[in-house]
This record gives sequence, structure tokens and C-alpha cells, in this order.
Amino acid sequence: MSQIHAKSPQHCAKKKLVNISHIQKKLFFTFTTFFSSILLLIIIVWFILRPTKPDFSLKEADIYQLVVSGTHLLNSSIQLTLLSRNPNQKVGIYYDEIHVYASYKGQQITLETSLQPFYQDHRDTNLLSAVLLANALPVAPSFNYELGRDQTAGRLVLNLKANGLLRWKVGTWVSGKYRFNVNCVAVLVFGPSAPSGPLTARQGAQCHTTI
Repeated sequence: MSQIHAKSPQHCAKKKLVNISHIQKKLFFTFTTFFSSILLLIIIVWFILRPTKPDFSLKEADIYQLVVSGTHLLNSSIQLTLLSRNPNQKVGIYYDEIHVYASYKGQQITLETSLQPFYQDHRDTNLLSAVLLANALPVAPSFNYELGRDQTAGRLVLNLKANGLLRWKVGTWVSGKYRFNVNCVAVLVFGPSAPSGPLTARQGAQCHTTI
């Protein structure tokens, strides 16, 4: 009579668990390999294209008002025009946020003005215009003194700044958000010999941009 070997239910259960564990491991390694390949492809494309930060230049800055009332409350009105250029051949730029303001000797002299978000295609340029205002903005007590010294010297130097968030676009892929900062220096004729009307700076000098 032949011997009959019967496996216990516990043994079958263990065998089934081993098979399930093996399948889970295969699925895990498959998905890991797939996502790693996609990530590696994105990194390779990124380094091949090497996105270059956008170029900003100052086109025009007009000061219509810069008056201190009382001891240290400033009223200001400045019209600003910047030129933004995307130097990349294969990378587009989404500007999600842009805020611009003016400062003088380290003091902010206008409130921030927000510009509309926009997309900038490859090698494209855009003119960005804003009116910067302040009404009874507190400034340091030395503001009038510094302004008087610059008027005597015949030259006024302002920093026109922009900051915000941008994203890179390569084909259909869009990156996460990156913060950028722009600093433009405007030099204006200021003094007894200055012409009537607004103080104006017109120049095509590059601004300093950091990301």
C-alpha cells in the first residue's frame, strides 16, 4: 500500500503567504525601477538644457513725487518700466508672482505693487510697467538729510527691486516653484540744475538677478 502524504492547513497557509510576499517584492522593485528611470531622465534633460535665469534690464524710471511730510512720513510716486527676457532656447518660464517696489539707501520708499502672472516663451521678451506709490510711509529721521546731500551732489540713486516665484517649462514638464530676486540701480539727475518735471532715468543696463 502506498503512503499518502497530506500537508496540514498551516503548511499551505505558509506557502501562500510566501507566494504573496514574492509578488509584492516583484511589484515593489518594478515600480521603483520605473520611477527611478523617469527621475533619471528628468535630471539628464535638466542638465542637458541647463535653464539660465531670466535677464532683467531697466528701461525707464520716473519720479513724480518724493516728499517727506512732518518729520518722517514719505509720500512717493514712481513710474517704472522693466524689460524681462528669457535667454533659454528650449525652456519656457512661468512667472507666478511678481512684486516690485523702490528703495533708497536701504529704506523701502514705496509699497509693493503686484504684477499679473504671465508665461514667457523661449527667447521671448516682455515689458513690465508698474506705478509705485506710498502715502505717509514711515521713514528714518535721516531721510531728509540724505536726500538733501544727494541734491547738493546733483545725483539720486534708487534701487528698483522685484521678487516673486517662477517655474521652468520643458516640453510638457513643469518644474516646482523657485524664488527669484531682481535689483536694478537707477541713477537720476537731481539738484538745482535738474530739468522741470519728473526725475527720469533711462538706461538699458542689466539688473542683478538671483534665484
